[in-house]
Amino acid sequence: MADSYDIALVRVDNRLVHGQILEAWVPFINAKCIMVVDDNSASDFFCETVIRMAVPSEIELNICSVEDFAASYTYARGGGKKTIVLFSNVGDALKAYQEGFHFEKLNIGNIHHEDFKVCCAPSVFLCEPEISDILNLLEEKGVAVELRRVPREKAVNIQDALKEFCEVKQ
Repeated sequence: MADSYDIALVRVDNRLVHGQILEAWVPFINAKCIMVVDDNSASDFFCETVIRMAVPSEIELNICSVEDFAASYTYARGGGKKTIVLFSNVGDALKAYQEGFHFEKLNIGNIHHEDFKVCCAPSVFLCEPEISDILNLLEEKGVAVELRRVPREKAVNIQDALKEFCEVKQ
């Protein structure tokens, strides 16, 4: 890993690296690095190879487990390489936060769950454990959570999207 990273986007997207990341977010942020923080990808040679093939050679790519990432990354606000951090699920983002990777804002771009309880956006379907993890990030950690697929799309505050579900649960 480089000496330091300027974390420009922390995103949950179960597809990890794909067209929206490479064609929309990378140029919008002028990202020079993508961090894929996912235990499955870090331990699956085939998956890691496919991800590496998708990312242009001028973009630094690191694929690591949640634990390794939280223990070894160096953050420099306004310094270092502009970096996108990708998690495949909200639970991993929360775990990284709890292990020392503190971020102020979380972007949720895509989550599809077969046993979802709430459809928050056309590409975000959350189950109860994910909702619980989001509420933990919001209420206990003070992280702002937004739903937005691409940079030019209007962001939706997760609290607005979950308002009806959370009122029903109380």
